[in-house]
Amino acid sequence: MKIQDMPLEKRPREKLFKEGAKNLSNEELLAVILGRGTRKEDVMSISRRLISQYGNISQYSTMSVKEVMEAFSIPKIHAMQVVAVMELGKRIFGHFKDVILNSPESVFEYAQDMAYLKKEIVRGLYLDTRGKLIHDEVISMGSLTETTIHPREVLKPAIIHSAYSFILVHNHPSGDPQPSAADIEFTEKIQEASRIMDIKLLDHIIIGKGSFESLAKRGVIKKTI
Repeated sequence: MKIQDMPLEKRPREKLFKEGAKNLSNEELLAVILGRGTRKEDVMSISRRLISQYGNISQYSTMSVKEVMEAFSIPKIHAMQVVAVMELGKRIFGHFKDVILNSPESVFEYAQDMAYLKKEIVRGLYLDTRGKLIHDEVISMGSLTETTIHPREVLKPAIIHSAYSFILVHNHPSGDPQPSAADIEFTEKIQEASRIMDIKLLDHIIIGKGSFESLAKRGVIKKTI
């Protein structure tokens, strides 16, 4: 239902004022932040789409405004609002919950929302010695066959955040998670660089629609997580 079709007391802003934030759904809270929609899409529709398709959008909190616009197909003003609220949340709260990534399945569960992104995105999940996630960063947007990612772009966050190990994750917008020759070549290049830096590359997970592939399980990375 569009906001203009809702009873006044059910609209997100009025509901927030009368009932408090705890009584609003995630979609309603995001609608309050975004404020208004576009000529083509109502604000509740935008909010619902963002939450349903991309789940925990804070996972993409390292994206720029332009990258958020492209990945989520939303206008500039909305992308700016999303980026601003994510940055504010990081500054105030600043810590991940106890997310433990100790198997390919746990990585897929954490990052499966990437299956719905319209562009290929490469993320680095950086871990401590217990396998706890300490940093999640979008490293690159664009196909590995079209975008050259230097190993320093992958390893720099590991050094900054004193990570013991890391996992690469990227999506195939086609929905098929089978690794390409470029995926394998890229993984081998990063593994060699990480070995020199003594930071463990545990796995490279490719996300498809409802399924995934682990390059560690395939033997591309010698030691599985």
